[in-house]
Amino acid sequence: MTEDLDWSTVQQDTGLFIQKPTQATDWRKFKLAQTQIDQYFRNGFLAPIKVLNDEECDLLLEDYKKFIESDGHPYFYEFHKNQTGDSNNVLMHALGHWRITRAFHDLIYHPAICVPSSQLISGDNVECSVRFWHDQLFAKPAKYGGCVAWHQDYSYWTRTYPMKHLTIHIALDDQTEENGCIHYIPGSHRWNRDGKPLPVTDFNFKNMESIKTILTKDEKQKFFPTPCKLKRGEVSFHHPLAVHGSYPNRSDQPRRAAVVNYIADGVGSSVDGCLLEGTNIMSKGEKLGGQFYPLVYDQKWAN
Repeated sequence: MTEDLDWSTVQQDTGLFIQKPTQATDWRKFKLAQTQIDQYFRNGFLAPIKVLNDEECDLLLEDYKKFIESDGHPYFYEFHKNQTGDSNNVLMHALGHWRITRAFHDLIYHPAICVPSSQLISGDNVECSVRFWHDQLFAKPAKYGGCVAWHQDYSYWTRTYPMKHLTIHIALDDQTEENGCIHYIPGSHRWNRDGKPLPVTDFNFKNMESIKTILTKDEKQKFFPTPCKLKRGEVSFHHPLAVHGSYPNRSDQPRRAAVVNYIADGVGSSVDGCLLEGTNIMSKGEKLGGQFYPLVYDQKWAN
């Protein structure tokens, strides 16, 4: 793919999916009910929430197909045509596509994911303003799609603090148990090691059960995977410590998903340097913001 406009320089939604609300009452229409919020904090995830229609999914998939067929792009933070390295278990995984196409750029500003995120992200049921952290693509081709091994997202993100993060998993195809839908371990968002996330046991995602080598006896006894069978256009929200993963795709249909990761406004860097490949250099303690970590929702907009 050829280098074109860097969409990270466009610090607002362009209205491709939905016009940005202008009134507080319009923003509030996207808020979750208290029962949904309670479910999230009880289980560590919430699903399904309908966000996109079929036409909007098709629009995103047009760009998605170009990525799958390419060998990357200069604006990707990471691009793995097959992260497992096994041709019988293919997992395409990429970060940074919001910088490359208008559709994926506008997705990060979608009110139907930004507004609920403000209710869930702080961890204490208090609304806050939301910034974009980074996005991901996970594609499993039909018949030989690979797994995504069990993990906690914050295990990969300890270079940022405090832990006020949220992941939104967006199904662009119907997700079934046969094609490798996302699975969660309810209550696992309470699992940690002295306040720290579980260690990463497989950086290439291919050893599905490797996490069990570091679980306690009590955690193993509570390890009951729950499938999250999303329809295309539906999303799940999950906690940064929610243990999740997905099994291989052996069906006749592809399983493609887009992921948006958010942080609460005020989250900072715990290291000196670039947090994502090709982005600006940051100092330890510096708050994330600017071109690569835009504000996607200000809690004042709904009040």
